[in-house]
Amino acid sequence: MLRPRGKAMFARARQRLLQSRLLALKRDEAGSIAILAALVMPMVIGGLGLGAETGYWYLTQRKLQHAVDVSAHAAAIRKRAGDTKAKMDAAALNIATRSGYSPSVGTIVVNAPPLAGAKAGSADSVEVVLTHVQSRLLSAIFSSTSVTIRTRAVASVIPSASKACVLALAPTASGAVTVTGSTVVKLNGCDIASNSNAANSLLMSGSGAALTTGCAYAVGQAVTTAQLTLTQCAAVKEFAPVVRDPYASVAEPALVGACNNANVGTPNGNPITLTPTNNHPSGVKSMRFCNGLDLKGVVNFSPGLYIIEGGDLRINGGDANASSLVQLAGAGVTFYFASGTSMKLNSKATLNLTAPTSGPYSGILFFASRSSTGVTQQVNGSSSSVLQGAVYMPASPILLNGNSAATGGCTQAIGYTVTFSGNSTFGSTCAGSGTTAIESNSTVAIVE
Repeated sequence: MLRPRGKAMFARARQRLLQSRLLALKRDEAGSIAILAALVMPMVIGGLGLGAETGYWYLTQRKLQHAVDVSAHAAAIRKRAGDTKAKMDAAALNIATRSGYSPSVGTIVVNAPPLAGAKAGSADSVEVVLTHVQSRLLSAIFSSTSVTIRTRAVASVIPSASKACVLALAPTASGAVTVTGSTVVKLNGCDIASNSNAANSLLMSGSGAALTTGCAYAVGQAVTTAQLTLTQCAAVKEFAPVVRDPYASVAEPALVGACNNANVGTPNGNPITLTPTNNHPSGVKSMRFCNGLDLKGVVNFSPGLYIIEGGDLRINGGDANASSLVQLAGAGVTFYFASGTSMKLNSKATLNLTAPTSGPYSGILFFASRSSTGVTQQVNGSSSSVLQGAVYMPASPILLNGNSAATGGCTQAIGYTVTFSGNSTFGSTCAGSGTTAIESNSTVAIVE
């Protein structure tokens, strides 16, 4: 048995031993790096993985941005051609898919016009938004939520300074724009365009046929003669883009209102003035002729809409040999030809007609139904005739025969096909005329 003093000494010795061992353990650094590495390595590996994965997200975003850029450009090209929203959607989806976009892991939205950005509400712009949902890899350590990558692009149709005053809308017709015989056609300050993809989309036939215009555009190819004079271009621009119908959005007038007598005026008689009084649904005063309209002598037309159906618009009963002259004059007028109805104005008529400069039919002088396929519309005015506005016959061939058009002002001829077989001079001083420009040389560009 230890004495009390011995017990105290033993306790102090044991304490000193414990202290020395603790001090030795404190000074011992063996294995600390391994412990530190074990603690830090998951964070290092996670950081490296997150960095690599973030780079992959960036690469995916750049690929998706390329896809959305070319998709917006494709949709805007369809807009330039005047196609429907459905065709813009289809074009955007087709190009996006070919460029790496996958509908199974993302979405595509086409807005025409754009809903956001500097071009929001712009009628000549298209916005495309692509998204891609990316599953996480190593970064799933930090979050289980998928990463959504979003890209956006806006493309716009940019008009050029040059405008057309003659446009053929037929997509495949041979000689969609034809200048034939000994015709001399002068288009002052404007272009000529054909949307046909035929090898003779623009056709000059006969050694005497002469055409002077700023530029000539053909979706297909052109057959011309030495009598072609281009004042703004070095040559015909073949394989050109389709030119959109500038009046495609204008609704056709409803066939309503009381019917009026088809025979108006008398040869060599007193002038007759026609005044529309019907309240047409379009908001324009109208006058309706249910059995065609036959004009004789001097006829003045008050502003308004003149609806012609069930027969043709003609002069002197359609007798090309009649000796009496016909003078037709009117400002702010639109003549609408219902389906199957044609216009037959021969060279005995002197025309001084001007389209309205505002309202639902702004700029349209003659308007033929879009269902009047195969019905030829013939405009033969005297050399002193003036037509201010659009001769708009989108489904019908237009025949400009004789001294058949305007010597001044702003005249447009838009038909399924357009044929010149007589001397014609078109003007394009269209400021304040109410017409919509025929954009013959517009371009498409990414703007956002």
